[in-house]
Amino acid sequence: MFRATALLSFLLASTAYAQQAGTLTTETHPTLTSQSCTTAGGCTDVATTVVLDSNWRWLHVTSGYTNCYTGNAWNATVCTDPATCAENCALDGADYEGTYGITSTGTALTLTFVTGANVGSRVYLMASETEYQMFKLLNQEFTFDVDMSNLPCGLNGAVYLTEMDADGGLAKYTNNKAGAKYGTGYCDAQCPKDIKFINGAANINNWTADANDANAGTGEYGTCCSEMDIWEANLNAEAYTPHPCSVTGQTQCSGTDCGAGSDRYSGVCDADGCDFNSYRMGNTTFLGTGLTVDTSKTITVVTQFITSDNTSSGTLSEIRRIYVQGGKVIQNSNVNIAGIDAVNSITTDFCTQQKTAFGDTNYFATKGGLGQLGKALSTGMVLALSIWDDHTANMLWLDSDYPTDKSASTAGVARGPCATTSGVPATVEADSPGASVTYSNIKFGDIGSTYSSTSGSGSGSTSVGSSSTSSSSSGSVAEYGQCGGIGYSGATTCVSPYTCHVLNSYYSQCY
Repeated sequence: MFRATALLSFLLASTAYAQQAGTLTTETHPTLTSQSCTTAGGCTDVATTVVLDSNWRWLHVTSGYTNCYTGNAWNATVCTDPATCAENCALDGADYEGTYGITSTGTALTLTFVTGANVGSRVYLMASETEYQMFKLLNQEFTFDVDMSNLPCGLNGAVYLTEMDADGGLAKYTNNKAGAKYGTGYCDAQCPKDIKFINGAANINNWTADANDANAGTGEYGTCCSEMDIWEANLNAEAYTPHPCSVTGQTQCSGTDCGAGSDRYSGVCDADGCDFNSYRMGNTTFLGTGLTVDTSKTITVVTQFITSDNTSSGTLSEIRRIYVQGGKVIQNSNVNIAGIDAVNSITTDFCTQQKTAFGDTNYFATKGGLGQLGKALSTGMVLALSIWDDHTANMLWLDSDYPTDKSASTAGVARGPCATTSGVPATVEADSPGASVTYSNIKFGDIGSTYSSTSGSGSGSTSVGSSSTSSSSSGSVAEYGQCGGIGYSGATTCVSPYTCHVLNSYYSQCY
């Protein structure tokens, strides 16, 4: 959403980004097994791992230990121009736990906020040693568990999809010798200009030090692509947000096309996106400590990508959110904002109404909306998992009142309960260095195949995704409940005003 171009803090003096592969430290990817699921066959393990983004890695000369980048400055001796810098410098393997605070049990990944001099991290799910796992999620759902009970105001535990190349740009760019094995090729809808190597060349032209971050800066170029924020959250707030771009795949930008500053609504990507944040949508008691979705406990998060014809070749028409916690399936909160229908999912109508009600620029529609984002989901997107703080807006766009020059009573301004004085990176890093987030049990597959519940009791809960789907006393199925499919023996009539829709041979759903 309002993510800064300086996406994360980079406090390792030696941290940098490169395209040559170093040999001083062996690169060993931590295991993070995921599961592929079908309604017919259940879930099977996928041997996935994670890789650290090249942004965090030590960048040194290929012939020794001398840094190619230190603090806010490039080594002018070895980085005389973009191509020469790429040839002279190598990024090395990572000590995931010791240097970056990244630990894995095999199915669960914990990212610690501050470890020594390092702040934050970003990793990608890998299908092999040399390629990212590609997610094609049209007419599919994506599910994971998250424990963000140790993630206070000002921090963001983010799970999102980005339209990167499967090999990290290795095949496209001759100066990229590291590829996905070393976490190269990043892009997102903010078109970040703080990425030090783009398209196999160093982003050193017009490099400007960041006034708010002693170890970051921006270059002449940015790196753009469509982005689907499945989960941006901390203990107090959460949002999920599609961001379409008019370009296809990872694309280098310059000038107006990057959409920076006053060019925000002139760039190739929709930096704002169309967000669904329950607090911002008028329900301030839905998600948080001890609330309906209790952030002090582990949460199962389900995101469904519904197409116009309920097939993988259809047009993306709706993005639904469901939670599972304590044996209950909890439907997303309904909108309670004047001028917006009382819906609980992202559709084109919702986005149009939201932009009007909040007085926001509808750049989402300009850049093609859900249909354009759906094209990226059809082609395949890479999964990113991260923890970060915000040197530009203190994360207020996620968990507080934003923009701060408007009254909190103005529609769309209040986004969470955190104080407008919270989220200052220096304070967060000093006061909460041990903050962390744990992601686990990643699953993807057919609608209704990745989750279930053991109880249908409680407000807003239904049992979805199994033959034990909850029905009302009249024998009708609640909204989003299962109402048909091969092997299903429950009720087939939906509670009014919903009707039963066939999503595939094994699963029909009320909506």
